[in-house]
Amino acid sequence: MDDFLAEIDDPFHRERTEEIFTWIEQKYPNLKAEIKWNQQMFTDHGTFIIGFSVSKKHLAVAPESITITHVEDDIVKAGYDYTKELIRIPWNNKPVEYSLLEKMIEFNIWDKANCSTFWRK
Repeated sequence: MDDFLAEIDDPFHRERTEEIFTWIEQKYPNLKAEIKWNQQMFTDHGTFIIGFSVSKKHLAVAPESITITHVEDDIVKAGYDYTKELIRIPWNNKPVEYSLLEKMIEFNIWDKANCSTFWRK
């Protein structure tokens, strides 16, 4: 995780990203942090749970499209821009919607409990 964070030039972006990753590590100590495809990912028993990438305007959250569909109303309520594959958390001073992250992570842990592949089939 330190290698991923070190690549973030903007101190505010790095701090916010680290805050999110620390929250995940503390709330979900069973998840494994790893970097794949230039993204910070968290996995459970070898299956993808959630991934993050950084751009100039936002932190992109990628939980898989089925999960975005599952929490779409919550994404809209949070005011985040999103696509079929990712959610954009803007680099602003508004608090991160941790309840949304929690809902996505818990859905994926539950839904993929018996998944034996990295991605859903």
